Amino acid sequence: MKVHILDDWFDTLRDLPCFAKLADHEVTVWTDHEPDPVKLAARLKDAEVLVLFRERTKVGAELLAGMPKLKLISQRSVYPHVDVAACTAQNVLLSSNMIAGVPSYAAAEHTLALILASYRQIPQQMASIKSGNWQSGVGRTLRGRTLGLYGYGKIAGAVAQTAKALGLKVQWWGSEQGRARALTAGETIAASRKAFFATSDIVSVHVRLNESTKGLITATDLAQMQPRALFVNTSRAGLVVTGALEAAVAKGELHAAVDVFDQEPMTDESNILLTHPNALATPHIGFVTEDEFDIQFSDIFDQINAYADGAPIHMINPEVYS
Repeated sequence: MKVHILDDWFDTLRDLPCFAKLADHEVTVWTDHEPDPVKLAARLKDAEVLVLFRERTKVGAELLAGMPKLKLISQRSVYPHVDVAACTAQNVLLSSNMIAGVPSYAAAEHTLALILASYRQIPQQMASIKSGNWQSGVGRTLRGRTLGLYGYGKIAGAVAQTAKALGLKVQWWGSEQGRARALTAGETIAASRKAFFATSDIVSVHVRLNESTKGLITATDLAQMQPRALFVNTSRAGLVVTGALEAAVAKGELHAAVDVFDQEPMTDESNILLTHPNALATPHIGFVTEDEFDIQFSDIFDQINAYADGAPIHMINPEVYS
């Protein structure tokens, strides 16, 4: 089959062990990002299979209309960027392994890396020594502080495990069901939502973005955090009310460490999350490791081979295939 892979910006996939699974297919890898659906469709007019690199490209009716030969979209995890109804209307099958029970350890590690980098002022100290100076300030110790995790899920669980090993105290908040599961597991639940934000030295949010969680974290929540508290977001920017985090950081008390933005790629050099000394930002690299890619794309390529063999798996809109 003619397989087109989108948005492999560093041409990483060819060198991964899992790429061998596509040996029987004609593969085209696109290493740039084309946001215009008409121009992108022109590139992909012969594609029978489209492989998505997480949520880097949105797939809607306009793009699909220009891809008459497309039979399968193969990706992994949630799919808010894919118009499933449009796929069904075009008789395109969406396959996506929802990876139940498997956390992204890469994302969990990056969360801790941001916390450590912020508390120990690693970017500032590196900039100081590279410019010919010595120490530029005094960092803070994590041990004994309280980490508040919002969302009792797989990635947050992996963060909690490492955080406890570093001597952090962990408390939780989230949905009623999530809090109940955390309590059953013997975890510490904050007395209230207000208390969760007010008593956590660090708050890290780990929730899937959907219509019910959009704007979940409000300006009021951030205002309840103590001076010099750190807010971390490696999940999705849309979980925070638009502009609320930027406004809180601008006041000069709240610190932020983020890996996600409302607009990605983020190219606005004047964005306060890139310029303010209390903010630490990375370009959505929480899941970007060779090891994580090999795990994810192994699943994606398995879905392609299963379809080619006439036994598709992980079907989101199975009515298309039936």
